[in-house]
Amino acid sequence: MFNFENLQVYQMSIDFVNSIYEITKKFPKDELFGLTNQLRRASVSIPLNIAEGSSRTGKDFKHFLSLSRGSCFECVAITSIAKKQNYLTELEFNKIYQTCLSLSKMISKLKSFL
Repeated sequence: MFNFENLQVYQMSIDFVNSIYEITKKFPKDELFGLTNQLRRASVSIPLNIAEGSSRTGKDFKHFLSLSRGSCFECVAITSIAKKQNYLTELEFNKIYQTCLSLSKMISKLKSFL
């Protein structure tokens, strides 16, 4: 097992990706290469940067964690747009928002721990 797999923030981010894939399945087909793709890519970037960064030095890991945190912010912006387009319910939006907020805080704590 790789060390990053033991990180709670990594495990939570993998669950988040799965939920994003499920939610975006119901987005309109004409958004497949728009918001659907962008949201999926941003969510996937969160655990990928945690994983890749864990193989680097402390300074580089912090950089990758910053990228991961930025992807959380990107997910919030994309879901705000999707909500305005009525692709997401208020409940779905709030769940994504709260998860992004939690992930962002966890990433910041990990970064300050390094």
